Amino acid sequence: MLTQPQTHIASVVCAVTFHMTSISSVIADKPAPDWVKVTDEAAWQPRDSQGELVFDDKLWIFGGWFNSYEAPPRDVWSSADGKSWTLVEKSAPWKHSDLSMSVTFHDRMWFMGGWYNGRLPGHSASNMVWSSTDGVQWDQQTDNAGWSPRLASALVVHDEKMWILGGSENYYFGDETSLKNDVWFSSDGKEWTQATNAAEWAPRSYHQAAVLNGRIYVFGGGNYVPEYRAFNDVWSSADGVTWRRETDAAPWSPRLWFSSAVYRDHMWVIGGWLNNPSTNLGDVWYSKDGRTWKQLQSKVQWKERHEHSVFVYQDKLWVAGGHARPLDNDVWTIEIAEDWFDEN
Repeated sequence: MLTQPQTHIASVVCAVTFHMTSISSVIADKPAPDWVKVTDEAAWQPRDSQGELVFDDKLWIFGGWFNSYEAPPRDVWSSADGKSWTLVEKSAPWKHSDLSMSVTFHDRMWFMGGWYNGRLPGHSASNMVWSSTDGVQWDQQTDNAGWSPRLASALVVHDEKMWILGGSENYYFGDETSLKNDVWFSSDGKEWTQATNAAEWAPRSYHQAAVLNGRIYVFGGGNYVPEYRAFNDVWSSADGVTWRRETDAAPWSPRLWFSSAVYRDHMWVIGGWLNNPSTNLGDVWYSKDGRTWKQLQSKVQWKERHEHSVFVYQDKLWVAGGHARPLDNDVWTIEIAEDWFDEN
């Protein structure tokens, strides 16, 4: 009497299991959102290596690079929607705006370091620190920070302080000794304290850093000239002194001149450049811990590029400008639902 019902129940269980497996497969394959083009041509001249941040409910960009044989621009632009941009200041007092470092901290915009005059005579790196609340009036907090003059460092805010990590003391004319792996912090932009003279990660420039879950993460970068070198390792630290290697080789390729952000509780690696042969990148990766990375594979997105701006603004991720062969001034955005990550 029990044989037939048991067989029937087993069949139902198998059917339900198969159905749930099919649903799980569909959920796991849920497509990524697409990037949306906000504008083909922003009001600012196409460029790369500009400073960028979000402040006063606006997107901001500062200076950048047009070519290697002219002084970098010193303009300041802002936008509330990424489409309409306002020239806030035509000629800011800082001049080292190629591969400078910028961040929002203590209700001010901060601008520091950078390179001036490309390959021309009179080129130099900077260790000046500036801040502003409106983009017009810039206050020089120091003309000689504790860290050496440099460009293309990583700059983050962690533990109520600004942190400078690595960088290069010389852009086109340096060597391996120009690269740094020191770490410095400041609570006011004027006085800087060295956390370590030599972190466990290799000296590098053109890298990125992010802060997530109480830790600073440093990843990628390397050297441009005279000897090209690129990394895809990831390191983290709670205090800037003791560093933990999260991975020797992330699944994204070693790269320079990429951009990064923290969005939806994930770190992001976006675009960049690698050499031999010279190649722009258009891939997008995300991670919660620096060890496990997944690629965001959208059907619609921007052209491959390097030294572009990335913002997190209005619950969206933004990409603007950069060197897309040629230089570009387009703006793109993508919005990813918080629960999308649970299904992928």
